[in-house]
Amino acid sequence: MGINYYLEKLLLFAIKKELLDQNDYFFARNFLMSLLKTETIYDKKIEITDSETIQEILTPIIDYALENKIIKDASINNIDEFDAKIMGGIISRPNEVINKFNYLTKTINILAATDWYYKFSINSHYIKNERISKNISWNTLTNIGNLEITINLSKPEKSPQEIAAAKNFKSTGYPKCILCAENEGYQGDAQLPARQNHRIIPLFLSNEKWYLQYSPYVYFNEHCIVLSAEHRPMKIEKQTFERLLEFVEQFPHYFIGSNADLPIVGGSILSHDHFQGGKHNFPMAGAKSICNFFIQDIEIEIVNWHMSVLRIKSADKNKLINFSNFVFSEWKNYSNKELNIQAYTYDIQHNTITPIARFRNNKFELDLVLRNNKTTKQYPDGIFHPHQNLHHIKKENIGLIEVMGLAILPGRLLTELKIIEENIQSKNTIQEICSKNPEIEKHAKWISFLRQKYSNIELHKTKDLLKYEVGIKFKQVLEDAAVFKKDEHSKNEFHKFTTNLIKNYDYQ
Repeated sequence: MGINYYLEKLLLFAIKKELLDQNDYFFARNFLMSLLKTETIYDKKIEITDSETIQEILTPIIDYALENKIIKDASINNIDEFDAKIMGGIISRPNEVINKFNYLTKTINILAATDWYYKFSINSHYIKNERISKNISWNTLTNIGNLEITINLSKPEKSPQEIAAAKNFKSTGYPKCILCAENEGYQGDAQLPARQNHRIIPLFLSNEKWYLQYSPYVYFNEHCIVLSAEHRPMKIEKQTFERLLEFVEQFPHYFIGSNADLPIVGGSILSHDHFQGGKHNFPMAGAKSICNFFIQDIEIEIVNWHMSVLRIKSADKNKLINFSNFVFSEWKNYSNKELNIQAYTYDIQHNTITPIARFRNNKFELDLVLRNNKTTKQYPDGIFHPHQNLHHIKKENIGLIEVMGLAILPGRLLTELKIIEENIQSKNTIQEICSKNPEIEKHAKWISFLRQKYSNIELHKTKDLLKYEVGIKFKQVLEDAAVFKKDEHSKNEFHKFTTNLIKNYDYQ
């Protein structure tokens, strides 16, 4: 089939999936013909099946563009930029998407609106499902429930040429960062991805303009990002709790959370105030309480989780906001020398919170995960950060997603675990194995431990046992990040901190 067949197929797919209005058909066709430098059309009947995906239709168009030098070369950046340009030119304009979202919200409900918007984001190829499907995922059962493990293969690795281009690229400062609303429709450059097929939904939180979008990498179901219209740094404050609870009031089928606002314990982007949410029941959300306290109609729980979590519930949103802000204020100033918790070094703040909001069983909920980013000579990466013995599996910041029980592990582990699996019962020494495979040298001590533990294991069980052991490593990562550990003294101190909160709170 020629290029005109695939262009026609793309147009019919776009109409079928409500990306393109029938009235815009000729306009979109002429745009594609100009972009692909073709002057003829395909005028025979084409059927679009329900099972066909946007990737299947775009692939031969991209191949044609490469063969005819319309795309300069086959680098990921160039292909993605051309892909976004194709789709950005034929899908609905931002105002049309916003109007459709609002129409569905008013005439049906907010669930129908987000269902449509999520499918739109997939069918427009903003969310690339074919990449996300490459991720390797499994669950690991621990003493307090499952942990979810994902080896992240959805972000394509850049070539050395692309890395060099990004390093030498002189930014204009527009957009200011990857989260700014100005990315909508942006052509992309050596540092920022193309976003012509990106559409965002405005909303208001605490009388401020924010935007809803989906993450292009979708680490969990309907993984959304809620970003401030203003480019400003992350900051946990009373308005944070207001915004989070207002969001779940508007979107009760989603949870929403914020990364902490300090280095080491925060996420990878601290320069732009934003939240992450979605339709996923994380392991932490299902964790039970160790003990419960009440201040009239506010319920406080110490959660049985790998990190230090207070869960606060109330049907009254404003009371929950006020109490959460009080907890945050008290925690910011809390020190405990015996537990290595230090609130400040001179005027440098160390304590903060990772908050997560839900609306469940007709009540508002806030999980407040207590964090501290203090470093020492013994722990230069952070006292409450994965310690160096775990860095061979996970050394990046423990952000919101990991806190809730989903490990996002580096793609390198896929190859490294395969090598370990093949050699765990090898007669070669660990030194010999690492010499032949230097990329697994970081795992040497772990391999020695695994060999001793599973010396008599059947070979076909090795892969599953390795997955289990990776999950246990992630459990240890979370325990390292806990400010109150699981020993009796630490548990008593956590209980004391919580009871003091209740005793000192001026309930109004």
